[in-house]
Amino acid sequence: MNAFADILNLAIQIFSSLLLIRLLLQLVQADFYNPISQTILKICAPVVEPLSKLFPTLGTLNSAALVAAIAVQWSFYLLFGLIKGVSLLGILAYLPLAAFNLLFILIEIYFWGIFIIAISSWIGTTSHPSVQLVSQLVEPYLRPFRKFIPPLGMMDFSPMVAIISLIIIRNSVLPVIGGFVKSMLG
Repeated sequence: MNAFADILNLAIQIFSSLLLIRLLLQLVQADFYNPISQTILKICAPVVEPLSKLFPTLGTLNSAALVAAIAVQWSFYLLFGLIKGVSLLGILAYLPLAAFNLLFILIEIYFWGIFIIAISSWIGTTSHPSVQLVSQLVEPYLRPFRKFIPPLGMMDFSPMVAIISLIIIRNSVLPVIGGFVKSMLG
């Protein structure tokens, strides 16, 4: 049963990550003609499009994609809660934990996105479509760091400071939030 749970959890993490990336693509107004954007849109469409009738887009925030990402994360708890015989009300209590898991995934997306941008700038592949898309996703997060930390000659230290801040958030802030969310579960 543990192997099944691990495989299911991995599939849910991957799909909810794609839904979150889909949310970010629209939020930052990324290039939707990029082949990777098109692939992500097509993968997420069966879940997001039906929900978009119930949850409208607010400005650039696609609330249907956000609800879908939370629902996919929560589906793991739903499935195992039903197997264990937990009441639906008890399973609903796991919604904040599903949202917390998405926050962790968001931080990982930005962490690895900045890492990819930094490595690609060193090896000179910044014009590749996938790198350009990642750059569009992480640029709104990097912008405040670049504003306060100007480049020193040819070296831009703002991505390093942005990554360090994500590590601090992941290692110091998220455990506090996670502890609070888990304490709500009883």
